[in-house]
Amino acid sequence: MKQRTFQVGLVALLVVFASGCVDPKDRRPGLRLSGEVVTEPIHDWSFADEFQEIYLETRTWYWIPHSVTTVCAGIGEKLYVPSIYYEGGEWPNKYWNSNVSADPHVRLEMGDKIYEREAVVVEDPAEFQAALQALAAKYPFWQEVLAKPESERPDMSLVRMDPRGS
Repeated sequence: MKQRTFQVGLVALLVVFASGCVDPKDRRPGLRLSGEVVTEPIHDWSFADEFQEIYLETRTWYWIPHSVTTVCAGIGEKLYVPSIYYEGGEWPNKYWNSNVSADPHVRLEMGDKIYEREAVVVEDPAEFQAALQALAAKYPFWQEVLAKPESERPDMSLVRMDPRGS
């Protein structure tokens, strides 16, 4: 009986990997994202306001895509994703962050569309503040973060999702 259960489990796992597309759900990560790849430049990310959550896919060192659920905010032609797991210029606590450190090429899924981007940590204080304000305008949690003095905010970064190769 154990061998049969193992075989069924193995077949199920192979089917999942063969399909290659398993979207994340809440805190559960996923694999490769599916959808129509958008190749046109994006000049206005305001449509991202329709999505309370998006999916972000990174590349792992072992070649299996890793995707997570996250939030985003757009300002004109710039799109931002937060990470509250950023300590002294390092991302030690979250798997997707370390993947982005190793390879900034990511894919974002919004609705049934895929956007291939390059993740860039925002270093400019003015841009950081503008992106944080955009997140606060969209999400109550980020309103609370923005209301705190900077010294009381969690260690965090904001990641700008640039066009690939820019």
